[in-house]
Amino acid sequence: MLWFGQPGPGSWNRKCLCPFRLPRGQRPWFPQVNEVVFSPGESHCATCSEDGSVRVWSLASMELVIQFQVLNQSCLCLAWSPPCCGRPKQQRLAAGYGDGSLRVFSVSRTAMELKMRPHMAALTAVAFSTDGQTVLSGDKDGLVAVSRPCTGMTFRVLSDHQGASISTIDVTHKECGDLGVEGTDLWLVASGDQRVSIWASDWLRNHCELVDWLSFPTPATTETQGQLPPSLAAFCPWDGALLMYVGPGVYKEVILYNLCQKQVVEKIPLPFFAMSLSLSLGTRLLAVGFAECMLRLVDCATGTTQDFAGHDNAVHLCRFTPSARLLFTAALNEILVWEVASC
Repeated sequence: MLWFGQPGPGSWNRKCLCPFRLPRGQRPWFPQVNEVVFSPGESHCATCSEDGSVRVWSLASMELVIQFQVLNQSCLCLAWSPPCCGRPKQQRLAAGYGDGSLRVFSVSRTAMELKMRPHMAALTAVAFSTDGQTVLSGDKDGLVAVSRPCTGMTFRVLSDHQGASISTIDVTHKECGDLGVEGTDLWLVASGDQRVSIWASDWLRNHCELVDWLSFPTPATTETQGQLPPSLAAFCPWDGALLMYVGPGVYKEVILYNLCQKQVVEKIPLPFFAMSLSLSLGTRLLAVGFAECMLRLVDCATGTTQDFAGHDNAVHLCRFTPSARLLFTAALNEILVWEVASC
């Protein structure tokens, strides 16, 4: 059995990255956190914020070790490069900003390597290809750009989601022969109009192929805390044939879609519409954050669920570390780090 977060009354297995935890109205100003990503070796994490900062933290001490600052811009999305080519020291961060610019920072050299502007609208999602040589970015207008950080060139723009803000780009390694299409990467794009596209690509050969296209119905009204819930999707890390989707729909639920069968195979009911989503590798855990200041953990192996409180605002971000030992959640300017343990 897995337990998580709250071992007893008044005691929490959590740490806070914010420097203070004061009563509401007395906390020092701290910018809203928009994304949390992790280094391949899980020694560090990085956050991006509304004040244009990218901060790198030590996971062992939870201390700030590096900060990259861009003035007069909001940093809206962030990605950490995967380990590739046997060069673990060449770790990079790709950050997307409100003016449509994309910056690549070298963590080892603590310097900006590249600035380019593949979009005219604000970037809302960014991801590296599995070999780390290509960056995919999505913007508020629904365009997806494919760029090479080594040259600073954008060599492909996809307009299939144009007209709806891109909310998610997720990339995974594609096994040879998967889904009957060519390519080394399998990646998806989710947009605010409840559509998800799935692609196979081999960027070294400039090959990109649409694999599937999903559209989910939206009711006339949805129960939200003053805003429309995002449309989020992610590949299932323990079953390469599955992807999970949450968004404003007829029902409050997580939808599991099988890419091989091309059909919905399971639905997990939720108490509210989801604001954030994260899946863990190996432990088969699903974390969902809600606008109602609540976090739910789902054990997909057994179907059991646990609910937790801890934030004072909507839980707009949740991210498992690669080992699933920790879970990061964010609400406005506060990050909580939860321990995930087995007993």
